[in-house]
Amino acid sequence: MTSPRIPLLLDCDTGIDDAIALTYLASRPEVEFAGIVSTAGNVTTEHVLDNNLALADMLGLDAPVARGADAPLVQELMTAEDTHGPTGMGHAQLPATTRSADPRSGAQLWVDAARARPGALVGLVLGPHTNLALALEIEPELPQLLSRLHIMGGAINHRGNTLPTTEWNIAVDPEAAQRVLAAFSSAPRRPVLAPLDATESVRFTQETLDALRAISDHPVIAALAEALRWYFEFHEADGFGWMAHVHDPLVAAHALVPELARTAPLAVDVELEGTLTRGQTVGDWLGRWGREPNVDVMTEVDADCFVAHLLAVLRARFGA
Repeated sequence: MTSPRIPLLLDCDTGIDDAIALTYLASRPEVEFAGIVSTAGNVTTEHVLDNNLALADMLGLDAPVARGADAPLVQELMTAEDTHGPTGMGHAQLPATTRSADPRSGAQLWVDAARARPGALVGLVLGPHTNLALALEIEPELPQLLSRLHIMGGAINHRGNTLPTTEWNIAVDPEAAQRVLAAFSSAPRRPVLAPLDATESVRFTQETLDALRAISDHPVIAALAEALRWYFEFHEADGFGWMAHVHDPLVAAHALVPELARTAPLAVDVELEGTLTRGQTVGDWLGRWGREPNVDVMTEVDADCFVAHLLAVLRARFGA
């Protein structure tokens, strides 16, 4: 008997590691894409949308790909071309596509997908929370409609990667992240939050890059390898050596294979006012706030197992 497929909506700011996560999910036969929302973050919405449309074409996905908001809820958009390259894909040049974006907004796609699959849809936010926050304005019952939400974002007991205490996805739109975490406090299942504490345990080395290139000469694999080459160069210039922290694929994999990491319940909120700490995710491990936990935060990762799993999935899809 065939198991039912898992309906999934991916909200991302593609982005090198987002592209790997998208490719991983498209390589899992049990995943049914309900949609892809293109959120401004690593690069502008225009580039994110172009990347998602091209990758969906290359991967044979027929899911709707929607354009999200062009700017955060309150502050001006900041982007990270130094980290991800001028179009978000590093040194890779994705082929042109004639595929058109879905006419709905990213927020409306969230709502429509959740209403169509009440209690079944899995949501993944691998970029800023802007479009999910806007979706909550359309449908406040969204936390009750989703099966579960998985988030890459924040730094709980870890240095930031944007400002000293802030992680990129949260820092781009702190108000949106704060609204999402508050709204999903009422969800039947706590969202899974994967902060830098967990994702930076994953390191791609030259050996990883060589193993990826060895899978095949498929255009998607070639594009990911060229994108990663930029990512390695960025990390080396930033003082980490010839390697790359690859965040988003871990979150995607953990949504399907929870054995890859442990989680712990935690009350988390987002600082919006601090002059030095705006955008920081604060976790109350000691219960000083008196609040119930609102996330299951990822705490321990089997990084080697995850990298082996990721390569195995890509090998099964693209290998000879």
